[in-house]
Amino acid sequence: MFTMMNTQNTPADPSSEIDLGPRLRYVREQAGLSQRALAKQVGVPNSTISLIESGKMNPSVGALKRVLDGIPIGLSEFFSFAPDPDRKVFFAAEELKEIAKGKLSFRQVGENLLGRSLQILHETYAPNADTGARMYEHDGEEGGVVISGRIEITVGAERKILGPGDAYLFDSRRPHRFRQVGPEPCVIVSACTPPTF
Repeated sequence: MFTMMNTQNTPADPSSEIDLGPRLRYVREQAGLSQRALAKQVGVPNSTISLIESGKMNPSVGALKRVLDGIPIGLSEFFSFAPDPDRKVFFAAEELKEIAKGKLSFRQVGENLLGRSLQILHETYAPNADTGARMYEHDGEEGGVVISGRIEITVGAERKILGPGDAYLFDSRRPHRFRQVGPEPCVIVSACTPPTF
């Protein structure tokens, strides 16, 4: 069962869609669900969750309730909670939030990205790590700089192996994939807007 923190007594006006996307992203992340996992759980296309979270789709109350049932959280609780904004400015290495598993390590700067338009990650790809054979796409832009190791990045029909000091920047709506190559782990510092995890 999903439990929200800082619930207020007076719910916000559900007709206000100012923070609907970031709010859904926040509760989904707090429940430990990826966009894909939530979409599969509630029987909607993955793109639907992405479009809602990016503010490009305003679901009906019924459609939103169906999505929230997969978390699970009720409409009233969804519109009434007020998460504390992350006002922290500086972060020690051990304070970065791990948001990936397995051979991939994505350590996020900042615990709570609700209301923020930028996500910064310290990424580590272990040998043979891969974001998956299926290309990933979402609304926004992303870029990064390779710190160490080598990474093969595929964006649409383009493919390139990058090493230390090399960088990338692309429209995230283009299908993309990352794959570690070479004997040593690859470390990247990346940024994405809006946040995707």
